Amino acid sequence: MALPRDRRREPLLLDACLMLALCNMRTLYLRNVPDEVVDRLERMAKRQGISLNAVAIRELAEASRVVDNAALLESLPPRDITMAQILENLDESRSER
Repeated sequence: MALPRDRRREPLLLDACLMLALCNMRTLYLRNVPDEVVDRLERMAKRQGISLNAVAIRELAEASRVVDNAALLESLPPRDITMAQILENLDESRSER
């Protein structure tokens, strides 16, 4: 398969395009994103030297991880300790500092 002339000069871009095509990732379109949110994301991307898309994906991935917390806690073995005991121990350790 012959590549267009401009594609031959950009092997890294071609590699990235092929990787994305092969990753079988879903696409998410966001509507009604407030301007100030986009502005902050753009500033983050510029400061870090990465794309707005990369910043948005990273931030969404981080924010969405909390949904797994309940399943993680449920998977832990039961402990014979109450919330009051936990808070009491926490207060004691803080007062020792």
